[in-house]
Amino acid sequence: MELFAHPLFLLYLLPVLAGVLFVLWVGHKLKRRAAHMLFTPVTYAELTADLRPQTAIRTVLLLGAVVTLFVALAGPQWGTEIVEAQGVFAQTVIAVDVSASMRAQDLKPDRLDNAKTMLRLLVNGLKEERIGIIAFTSQAFIQCPITTDEEALRYFITALQPDMLPVPGTSLAAPVKLAAHMLAKYPGQKALILLTDGEDHSPEEIATAKQAALKSGVRVIAIGIGTTEGTLIPDKVDSSGHVLEYKKDRQGKTVVSKLDDKPLLELAQATSGAYIPYTTPAQVAAQVDQALRGLDRSSATTAKHAAYKSRYQIPLLLALLCLAGYILWPRGVRPRKK
Repeated sequence: MELFAHPLFLLYLLPVLAGVLFVLWVGHKLKRRAAHMLFTPVTYAELTADLRPQTAIRTVLLLGAVVTLFVALAGPQWGTEIVEAQGVFAQTVIAVDVSASMRAQDLKPDRLDNAKTMLRLLVNGLKEERIGIIAFTSQAFIQCPITTDEEALRYFITALQPDMLPVPGTSLAAPVKLAAHMLAKYPGQKALILLTDGEDHSPEEIATAKQAALKSGVRVIAIGIGTTEGTLIPDKVDSSGHVLEYKKDRQGKTVVSKLDDKPLLELAQATSGAYIPYTTPAQVAAQVDQALRGLDRSSATTAKHAAYKSRYQIPLLLALLCLAGYILWPRGVRPRKK
């Protein structure tokens, strides 16, 4: 246990105390010299016969005030208390498409790896955001609740994998609705960063998703990952990364996955958000960071920890009492002896 939070002030006390004593000593010497120059010893004794003599009590009170003041500045502390750290943050949810089409390699090494690289850069740069993570296919699931913990966010970003969810397909409405629900309790304008190739097997649900986002004050920042030319979707890959088989539909035809930016543009425009076509991780992270400017912020607890209780009030009170005693100590007329 550290008895003082700022023990350096105790070292400062020594030269200050020496300075005060020196000033008192010099003042006393100068007063005596002036009295001897102006008056004879007999005359000075007669003039001061009715005055209360200077006592050591006032000197002790003055020195006590100086000592206890510096002890207060040193921050005495004992006992513990739980302290909450507060911060002011904007609220953002990241929704990542983990359907099979995110294995497509029109972006090397594939779409999802590009998305994860970009998100790591983004999270490293967002110091004033509370962020949650959603993974989605035809349904959406919370992977990381809204938090300021960068380590947790990086862990869940790394853990994202294609087909990690037990339901196939893709629905853009599902992550929008879930994000709106997660962000509804926070005041003001919030944001949903939606990373997907835009394929949507439930387009009829987009209208209700837009309404949910608008009702909760959520701006959709949509990032279209992939190319409009599209490519095949690897289905089986060997240990060296070579594709053994490509995904086929129910009729046995090889599936080609293409970027469909139309629903992403509609979502962004309907919620006063932004659509960002994917280029490079660094460029997209910078564009998203710019798009997040202007979001409303609210206070939040970032951490709780045990800390020593500050007890500076006790020596500070003693310092004030000593100073008051020094000022108010009587120096009036001493009664004459009869």
